[in-house]
Amino acid sequence: MATRGSRSEKVKRIFQQFDVNRDGGLNREEMAALVVAVNPRVKFSDEQINAILDEVFRTYGEFIDGENGLTYEGLLRTYDDGAGDVDRDFDALGLELNLDEAKGISEASSSSIADERALGLESQKKQRIAAWAISPNHGIVFDDTWKIVEDMEILIKRLKSKQAKDGKLRGENFDAYSDAGWSRELGPSTEISDKRVFWEESGADYALFVKELGVLRSRADGARSREEAFDGHMAIGRVLYEHQLFKEALVSFKRACELQPVDVRPHFRAGNCHYVLGNHKEAKEEFLLALEAAENGGNQWGYLLPQIYVNLGIALEGEGMVLSACEYYREAAILCPTHFRALKLLGSALFGVGEYRAAVKALEEAIFMKPDYADAHCDLASALHGMGEDERAIEVFQKAIDLKPGHVDALYNLGGLYMDLGRFQRASEMYTRVLAVWPNHWRAQLNKAVSLLGAGETEDAKKALKEALKMTNRVELHDAISHLKQLQKKKVKSNNGGANGEGSFVIVEPLKFKTVGEKTMLRQDLACALQIRAFQRITRLGRCDLEVLKKEMVEGDVPVSYSGSGIPEKSIRKPILEEILRRLLNFLKPETFQGAVKAINERILSVLDEAGSGRVDLGMFFAVLAPICSGPPEKRKRVAFDALLWRPVNEGISQVKRVDAVRYVKLLRAIFVPSQGVSEMLEIHGETDASLMSYTEFLVMFDDPDWGFGIMPTLLKLETGDRNRHGQHVCSVCRYPIIGSRFKEMKSHFSLCNQCYSEGKVPSAYKLEEYRFKEYGSEAEAMKDKCMCFNVQSHNGP
Repeated sequence: MATRGSRSEKVKRIFQQFDVNRDGGLNREEMAALVVAVNPRVKFSDEQINAILDEVFRTYGEFIDGENGLTYEGLLRTYDDGAGDVDRDFDALGLELNLDEAKGISEASSSSIADERALGLESQKKQRIAAWAISPNHGIVFDDTWKIVEDMEILIKRLKSKQAKDGKLRGENFDAYSDAGWSRELGPSTEISDKRVFWEESGADYALFVKELGVLRSRADGARSREEAFDGHMAIGRVLYEHQLFKEALVSFKRACELQPVDVRPHFRAGNCHYVLGNHKEAKEEFLLALEAAENGGNQWGYLLPQIYVNLGIALEGEGMVLSACEYYREAAILCPTHFRALKLLGSALFGVGEYRAAVKALEEAIFMKPDYADAHCDLASALHGMGEDERAIEVFQKAIDLKPGHVDALYNLGGLYMDLGRFQRASEMYTRVLAVWPNHWRAQLNKAVSLLGAGETEDAKKALKEALKMTNRVELHDAISHLKQLQKKKVKSNNGGANGEGSFVIVEPLKFKTVGEKTMLRQDLACALQIRAFQRITRLGRCDLEVLKKEMVEGDVPVSYSGSGIPEKSIRKPILEEILRRLLNFLKPETFQGAVKAINERILSVLDEAGSGRVDLGMFFAVLAPICSGPPEKRKRVAFDALLWRPVNEGISQVKRVDAVRYVKLLRAIFVPSQGVSEMLEIHGETDASLMSYTEFLVMFDDPDWGFGIMPTLLKLETGDRNRHGQHVCSVCRYPIIGSRFKEMKSHFSLCNQCYSEGKVPSAYKLEEYRFKEYGSEAEAMKDKCMCFNVQSHNGP
């Protein structure tokens, strides 16, 4: 970590380089030259330069010295606030630092703190102490605090020496992992280094350290005034934080919060500690307190507001609340348009909820400001892939890897993109590079196996699968190995050169697929129900309790708003809706919940908010969710009807307006049966039928197989039976073990899985005028059918 001495000297050298007239300030012309020089790969237009300068001179008005321009202290502040990277800019300018200026004088070892402090000189102090200590607004104020800080440094040095000697001090290199852009402090100058230190907290040496630390805390508490005590605890916390002693730092910051509850800084620092320790909920609460204090404190804390917004957003992402995080990243970017990290985080969060176009725009802005931002390139490429711009996505992924060759996310995602494009050899190369950096990445190992299989390298694929199985004993890996064995037995020729290991097949038109027995699902219904079931799995709405949904309607306090047409609605903004979803899906881990929100946003909210206002009719949203939540089918329909009654247009009556019910069913079809539903949605705009509909009439409309949600019985069948296994039976097309229903062709006796049946695939060896399929939900059903056939043959025999 750079000391304050070396860092401030670098800023001073940069300042001197561009203060051409030596008047102690950077005027607009000099500042423009600096911006251009430190971004050699960016071609700025005059408008862009002027916009940047306007923002700098407005934001740092207190550091503007009349005609002379931005002072050295002002330039230092811009770097402290994260508007630039000192080390990058210094290197870009080709400057060199005088080693005598930069290095700290080594400290002599001594048995007593007093002796060690006596050896310290003022110059040593300023070179040794981190950037925060002498910076304006958030540094050390009292002389006695300096003494405490010096003693703290000695204590930590002693602990580090003992633990390193005993081999207890561990460090992990996080260079390989994608950094979410976590703004732990006021800017890059004070971020935690890439090497995370893990202290051994159970030994006698650590216990002694904590005891001596307690003495220093008592000294701070015994100060002459509350302000000085606050200064001492903040300084102790900052030193501990710099050395990654987060638990102890948190204790100091909490004490500082007690001493000055309305001061922004201790809440902000406590929030940072909580986040690093994995306490996302507590981090969010501290940042909210910091935000409240900053907003009540006038302009005093204006410089810190963007960082509070950014860190609050990251804490919310830690809880899986990505839509809410977007709000705060936006606020940060509005307050500080040059905050490239806020823009990167905004873009990444928008990508995380499926808003690809908006994500691309934000990420391109971040890269414009910081062209070497590898993480921003990685997420931009992912967003481009989401939009279908695959060739451009490949270029941008490659750029991220050029900037950071061990970038796991970029390598892994590029592998996935190559897989999607059928370029299996290139995909396997990417996954091999991921495993070189992160040997236990089981998903990369599994995907490597699949890509090798796609490339026709069956033996290598089997080896890779076995390696993946060693890493994680998941059932899908056992199925994949079984699949490979089937391929080797059959030696089938692939329909497309070996991709996915499928046997040669043809796709048959729907009219040629006939069903045997009333229980056999129609091919088209199954295809649609499989999509809904996949959506249930991603969102976990299949586990959402209808009682919890009803409770939200009964207890939720949603104000009535009016749309442009003057119709009253209980409409809410998407981030508020996300909070309701969190309560409905409170059993999900944050990362799983984030995936659920993305799927719901892409599939449901995009249809409900067709105008793009960012607001959603909550009653209609609840009604759409009800049919795919857990519970008996009749209860699901009743809750859907109750959700429509709950809307202001129907409130207070026991029947719903026919036009609302029709709109609801067509929305349901547009969302879950999109091949037919979208065109139907166009028909209902402008309908004004004011007649009322009872629950019984609603059920008739809902269950209509052609114009209602008649897909529901098929969906219920999947919910209860899509995990059933059928012994040794494998699908005659994809060669995977059959799970769910087995569809047996009654004449040729081949079997298909749910997916291949729904897609109309049959083995090319069987060419019939029509195919007659019977569905078996379990192997027991098949055995029963077989026995019955045998009995019939016996009775008809001689």
